Amino acid sequence: MSAVAVKVLSTVNAPYGTALSAEQLASKISDPASADLFDSSVFCFFSEVDESLQYSFLDEMCVDPKIASELARKFSVLAGYTLPLARAA
Repeated sequence: MSAVAVKVLSTVNAPYGTALSAEQLASKISDPASADLFDSSVFCFFSEVDESLQYSFLDEMCVDPKIASELARKFSVLAGYTLPLARAA
C-alpha cells in the first residue's frame, strides 16, 4: 500500500473503527449514492483529509476528480459549509 493510501485510510478509518481498503474508499468516493446514505467515511475523506492528499489519492486510485468534486458539493450542502473539493471544477 502506498504512503498516500496509508495516510488517507488512517484518517478515514480510525475515527469510526472501520477497516475500509483504498479500493473500497475510492468506490464510495465515486458513488453519488454516498451522499444520500450520509456515508461517514466519505464525509471524513472530504472534511478531514488534507486537500492535496485528497487529490493524490484520487489520482492514485484513478477516481475522476470531477465526480469526486460533485460528490463533495453534495456533502457540502449536507454539512452546511464548503468542503475543499467542492470548490474544484
